[in-house]
Amino acid sequence: MKKMVFIFAALLISSIASAQVPNFSGTWKLNTSKSKLNDQFSMAPKDLIAAQTGNDFNLEKHSSFQGNDFTIKDKFTLDGIECINRGWQDTRKKSVAVWSDDKLSLTITSKLPIGDNGEMTIVEVYKMDGDNLVIQSSASSSFGDIAETQVFDKQ
Repeated sequence: MKKMVFIFAALLISSIASAQVPNFSGTWKLNTSKSKLNDQFSMAPKDLIAAQTGNDFNLEKHSSFQGNDFTIKDKFTLDGIECINRGWQDTRKKSVAVWSDDKLSLTITSKLPIGDNGEMTIVEVYKMDGDNLVIQSSASSSFGDIAETQVFDKQ
């Protein structure tokens, strides 16, 4: 009987330990030397503030485009339920955040309208690499496809 209790306890502890997910919370600065960014146009923000609590994941991205600074604020839930945030020019960006099976990476897939009834799909995979936050980012639309690896240092 003691052996069965021990085995059950060990299984319970291992299942709890395997369910641990990375916490991406913090203020992050883009490390351009470690990143693989597009030459013409990059989706990478220069700074990123993440707040991850329970089922909530809030992102604040500080970016520049053609000399203009702007901030994008998104709120997601980490349970695979669709979230709606503000897109470009007051459009609605629909996103779903899902953990990988091993719980080591988070994939956020977003769809937003562009142009004449077109749609852009953006996929961002968040994961930790040592002390760095790494985002594998890709976008696909009728204008073409782009992909890059963004590496951030914690501040």
